[in-house]
Amino acid sequence: MFDTITYEVDAHTATITLNRPEALNALSPHMITELRAAYDEAENDDKVWLLIVTGTGRAFCTGADVKAIPVDGKVIYERPYLSTYDQWEAPQEGTPPFRRMAKPLLAAINGLCCGAGLDWVTTSDIVIASDKATFFDPHVSIGLVAGRELVRLARVLPRSVALRMALLGKHERMSAARAFDLGLISEIVDHRRLLERAHEIADIVNSNAPLAVRGTRLAILKGLDLPLHEAEMLAEAFRERVLRTEDAQEGPKAFVEKRKPDWQCR
Repeated sequence: MFDTITYEVDAHTATITLNRPEALNALSPHMITELRAAYDEAENDDKVWLLIVTGTGRAFCTGADVKAIPVDGKVIYERPYLSTYDQWEAPQEGTPPFRRMAKPLLAAINGLCCGAGLDWVTTSDIVIASDKATFFDPHVSIGLVAGRELVRLARVLPRSVALRMALLGKHERMSAARAFDLGLISEIVDHRRLLERAHEIADIVNSNAPLAVRGTRLAILKGLDLPLHEAEMLAEAFRERVLRTEDAQEGPKAFVEKRKPDWQCR
């Protein structure tokens, strides 16, 4: 189905793998188009409850493919320039549509991760990394402003750390251990077990009620941009919605009967 990525569904988990190892999984316009199609496929497939994104080779993603950047510096798309709404927004490149998707996303960082590759780190719900992973941002080293990527990073890392990474460019590399200490990732995994561990975590998440997982995720993410009281009220609204589902009845019933719940995602 795809040329630059692979897409596989196993049980309730969809795995998207960036598959341009010869280009260190740099994002070409075609790859961006395929990623968006894969995100939509997973989000619209009722059998899929969670997405994993990882990469092949020694890099997770090294950002935009510099060989495809025009001389005028415009962000490139396969569609004509400014012909779609997405082109009027801040460029998202490979970023998952985290603002409008309901299903959780787990990023498994397998190696070099820089530039637009950092978008998965700052927008995914769970981020784990190989012990060989390295994080940096090269924008200023190639004459470009570190834009969206570092604005997001500055909301995850301490301000001084994000600024140091932004201003030192390719000369400042963050190890997986340092990223874990700063809370950028939540787990370091032996490189050989990275994808296996990602699926273990996915299976644990998927053992929970899928609609409750989505409502919890949305309550947290949507609430981050709101004052505390409004965020609490929004979270309670999501709770009320889920209470009307069959799974909300199944959970307590299974608990009383001391059996595994049979989630129907409805």
